[in-house]
Amino acid sequence: MELNQLRYVVAVADSGNFTRAASRCNVAQPSLSQQIIQLEKEIGHKLFHRLGRKAVPTEAGAAFLGRARRILQEVDDASKELSDNPALERRIMVGAIPTLAPYLLPHLIGLCQSRFPNLQVNVREDFKTALIEAVIEGDLDLAIIAAPVKDPRLHSEPLLQEPLLLVVAKDHPLASRARVTVADLAGETFALLGSSSTLAAQVRAFCGDNHFEPRIAYRCAQVATVKALVACGVGISILPRMAQSPEDRDALAYITLADGSPMRELVVIRHLQRYQTRGAGQFLGLLRECTDEPVG
Repeated sequence: MELNQLRYVVAVADSGNFTRAASRCNVAQPSLSQQIIQLEKEIGHKLFHRLGRKAVPTEAGAAFLGRARRILQEVDDASKELSDNPALERRIMVGAIPTLAPYLLPHLIGLCQSRFPNLQVNVREDFKTALIEAVIEGDLDLAIIAAPVKDPRLHSEPLLQEPLLLVVAKDHPLASRARVTVADLAGETFALLGSSSTLAAQVRAFCGDNHFEPRIAYRCAQVATVKALVACGVGISILPRMAQSPEDRDALAYITLADGSPMRELVVIRHLQRYQTRGAGQFLGLLRECTDEPVG
């Protein structure tokens, strides 16, 4: 007997229909039906009268339902109690996109360790699509990504908006300009992140809106590689403001484009139907504190 089978039985009883129960449990209807049939064979009793599209508990099913509900409630309560006990070590899984993780998470995790020593934060750095899927599957409690997020299973909370800045070498002719427009970038060579990056898509959209086709010579996997290429003078780039660091001062110049700098919005996502543990709530509170003011 498995917990999922108990959940399926309760869902069928509550909805009165196998199809609606499958939708509620986010499984295929044949799979749900087969699991209930297996359970009926295991306990030796039919649990439901199948009356066309309607499912009605049998006498045995009604007796079984009471215990199934209590078991599921006990399991859920035990999980929540363990997760929320401040005396026990707690663990959460947090995801972040590569253009954010190195700049926001180290400070945030350090602050978390200081305030909540029993909370262990595990981090996964990955692209937006993979992080969304991980939150949906329950592999991540939270993920910090770039907007938009359109999946109805997810709650998306805005954190901050930040500009994307033009980045050039300190000795580049544009570095001393008081005003730089998209037209000034004609003929320049670009170093950008790879096409899987959300940032790359935002840069493409910005250039398209301004009827500008950048000449991209370098596709990089890391922001650090982009910076190194720009510092060497072989290209220019567009990066988020939070990527700017004190170490860049001698080699790079960050410039706001005069004709409407592109912006990105960062959000934190979680599953709408999953219990948010105390640890996830504590981390989320610190995240809000750290992003009240623009990072960078």
